[in-house]
Amino acid sequence: MRLVFMGTPDFSTHALKVLIAAGHKVVCVYSQPPRPKGRGLEVQKQPVHALAESLGIEVRTPLSLKSVEEQQRFAALKADAAVVVAYGLLLPKPILNAPLFGCFNIHASLLPRWRGAAPIQRAIMAGDKESGVAIMRMEEGLDTGPVIRMKAIPIKPATTSASLHDELATLGAKLIVEALQIPSVHGTPQPTDGVTYAKKIDKAEAHIDFNLPAEQVRNHIHGLSPFPGAWCMIAGARVKLLNVDVVQLQGKAGTALDSVLTFACASDAIRILNLQREGKGPMDGATFLRGFSVPSGTVAS
Repeated sequence: MRLVFMGTPDFSTHALKVLIAAGHKVVCVYSQPPRPKGRGLEVQKQPVHALAESLGIEVRTPLSLKSVEEQQRFAALKADAAVVVAYGLLLPKPILNAPLFGCFNIHASLLPRWRGAAPIQRAIMAGDKESGVAIMRMEEGLDTGPVIRMKAIPIKPATTSASLHDELATLGAKLIVEALQIPSVHGTPQPTDGVTYAKKIDKAEAHIDFNLPAEQVRNHIHGLSPFPGAWCMIAGARVKLLNVDVVQLQGKAGTALDSVLTFACASDAIRILNLQREGKGPMDGATFLRGFSVPSGTVAS
């Protein structure tokens, strides 16, 4: 098929590669514009933009798709379909209607649960037992369209935002290839019950509250790992926690119960497996403790 691909972050790159490998012709890629990133705030192309250019595909980075001129440019591509994966712009009706078979979205949740911007993080933070991918025929509403394909995968105690991201990116690429085999299928309308919205992650949410049960603390940490990273203060140092285990020990919330990074929560405790001290790279707990003593009784806040 003759496709337009619309995506921006790393999550989208796998689908672009798989669609090309499956024999589809991607005639143009739409992505968010290059933006300052990193400590030096150097302007960098988005991951999909960089990949498409390396493959010799035309890339367009409009700030909006609302103008008649931009909509006419899109329609002139005469695409059979558009595939949208974490693009970052709402598509106006003229864009949705331009491709012969319409626009298909790869969404990283089991719709209608977790419509919106941060479904991977929100599913883990909420303690969901499963996540998945839905292939949706797009409408004007936010993630409201009929579902063509959907598949679930479990969220395990050790699942982090990073690991679930990678699993769902692979699954989404597989499902979109399947969906495009019969592009005229309309799909199944989403139920009206069970709708939730995955609002964008705010860095203000990242502070860890040890006055919650250990499972909730773990879910909060894993849902924000590695970015933006749930954090706390330990012995005067700001530390991001990346991976933790729940252990059945009791104590005053926020207090170290031993010298190997086990901290009490409202019920049970968490043992820190991987963390990142401010200004340093990620490391395991043992490496951290070689240069930073955290004796029993230390209070994290």
